[in-house]
Amino acid sequence: MPTKKPNVLAASRNDPELQPAAPCDPALLLVSDWQMARYVSMLLCRVQQRLESQIMVNPGIQGLTANSTARVQNEEALTLGAPRDYAVAREAEVFAMTEALKLQDSIPDIAATSLVGVIAKLEMIVGADRDIGDPTDFPWPHIASALRDLKAIAGGLPVGRRSRERTRSEVARHWHSAVKLVAALKEEGAAAYRGDVGVF
Repeated sequence: MPTKKPNVLAASRNDPELQPAAPCDPALLLVSDWQMARYVSMLLCRVQQRLESQIMVNPGIQGLTANSTARVQNEEALTLGAPRDYAVAREAEVFAMTEALKLQDSIPDIAATSLVGVIAKLEMIVGADRDIGDPTDFPWPHIASALRDLKAIAGGLPVGRRSRERTRSEVARHWHSAVKLVAALKEEGAAAYRGDVGVF
């Protein structure tokens, strides 16, 4: 039975996102895709954290989660698929973050054709400093300083509104991939338990 995709957009608003005014610059298209991948990974992280909280609040141990047998039975019915949903959400988040990292890795291969394209590439580089050990070490503050100077001279990136349809589509794509992965891992585990697969 497929795990239900979460409605992660219920509380979201039309947050700003780069919508290139000059889509002919490949760097603008790259930064737009990168921002979407990071946003989707953040949404999926929130879903995963919510599911994790539900599992912690209701671990299925009667003495810890309920005052009565009836309440335990009702909660069990509501959270029966929670561990699987949690695994799917965790894997979907990994898929989205991996996509963002791949887009970051492609920065050297993309040639900016405008100053705003150069700004877009630097925005990605500076944005990636959150993923490193110490963003105060050389060259991160220096790159951020150069980016501020360049924006003061040439202007910032064009700003638009995030597309709900695209966000939903990206979440659904990663969620579907995660459902398939978790199902395959479960089947592999069942096969290993049955002795169909050699255990190393």
